[in-house]
Amino acid sequence: MEEISPTRTELLAKKTQIKLADEGKDLLKQKQDALLIEFMSLMDKVLSASQKLESVAKNAQYALTLAKAVDGVVSIKSVSFATKGEVTIDISGSYVMGVPVPEVKKKSVSRSILTRGYSVTGVSSRIDETAERFEEEVNVIIEIAAIETKLRRLGEEIQKTRRRVNALEHIVIPALKDQVKYIQMVLEERAREDLFRLKKVKKSIEKKKKSA
Repeated sequence: MEEISPTRTELLAKKTQIKLADEGKDLLKQKQDALLIEFMSLMDKVLSASQKLESVAKNAQYALTLAKAVDGVVSIKSVSFATKGEVTIDISGSYVMGVPVPEVKKKSVSRSILTRGYSVTGVSSRIDETAERFEEEVNVIIEIAAIETKLRRLGEEIQKTRRRVNALEHIVIPALKDQVKYIQMVLEERAREDLFRLKKVKKSIEKKKKSA
């Protein structure tokens, strides 16, 4: 038991702390539930996007295999060296239950045939389709990465909130309640001692009155 002053003022202060701790615990649980709802919603999006990625990756690989077989590896390498591009993303922030969460917005990497950097007349439709399929795959990868970035931040906050709830529920509040019991016990013991002294004084006074 930590050093505490067993007074009525301290007793009222500890009871107030328990009330505040209970209210804080309830608010944290509400926050945790809201974060979990948002987390599960994002998980659904990740699963859906992952299934989509599996499909587009399969299509991209098929298109590449076909282009290699018909147009040859040398042609594909030549086109790949001529093609240049970049991925542009915008990062901003939003809030979920007061928690700052990164928002990653991408610009599509899909391009037209004329903007890929290689000669239109010197490339087959198979290579064009391969480029288109892989651009689609990159778009989905960026989409998943954006969601996972948000998921990671929410997951960290959920764990942090859960630890705070557990600390209040299993450590802070029980400790405060033990302190309240201790103070009440001391105050009751003092009250009994005071009552005993009063009775003793009363008997002494009555005894003196009889003697007089």
